[in-house]
Amino acid sequence: MSNLSMVEAKLPPGFRFHPRDEELICDYLMKKVTSCECPLMIEVDLNKCEPWDIPETACVGGKEWYFYSQRDRKYSTGLRTNRATVSGYWKATGKDRAVMRSGTLIGMRKTLVFYQGRAPKGRKTDWVMHEFRLEGPLGPPKISSVKEDWVLCRVFCKNREVPAKQGMGSSYDDTSSSSLPALMDSYITFGPNSNQSK
Repeated sequence: MSNLSMVEAKLPPGFRFHPRDEELICDYLMKKVTSCECPLMIEVDLNKCEPWDIPETACVGGKEWYFYSQRDRKYSTGLRTNRATVSGYWKATGKDRAVMRSGTLIGMRKTLVFYQGRAPKGRKTDWVMHEFRLEGPLGPPKISSVKEDWVLCRVFCKNREVPAKQGMGSSYDDTSSSSLPALMDSYITFGPNSNQSK
């Protein structure tokens, strides 16, 4: 039984995990940083995990998958984060967005897109990640000797279906892996009064 199946078996019918940005920061990331465990989220080393592997191991999902990760610094004396994997890399896009609660800055959300291959000639994919970090009064001190810090990530695939493993070359054996079923839209209902036409 997968992690997802075990967690879902304990949840009430109709449960949906769809937290707001400020809930992810205050109710999940802050608790992780203060050493509280959350059975709903796994820890993922983004340097060793491809985005299409995350749905298989995530404990909560649907159309989005949530997990904790420690940011790995590219250089021991710098602030740049290493986001390379075996088959590609996560590239930041746009400006970081402030996450507020009651008018106070509590965190930031960075948007990243996964590219297969190596920079600068990588091929853009449909995988997107929102990386949440603590900021403001909840954040780490500005001068910190900590090499790595915790972030909470939300990953999703823009094309609405989770593709099968997309290994490069022969790094994956696609014939032995089963692809996940297509995700269902939330507006579809079932029953005697359901209207399936659009």
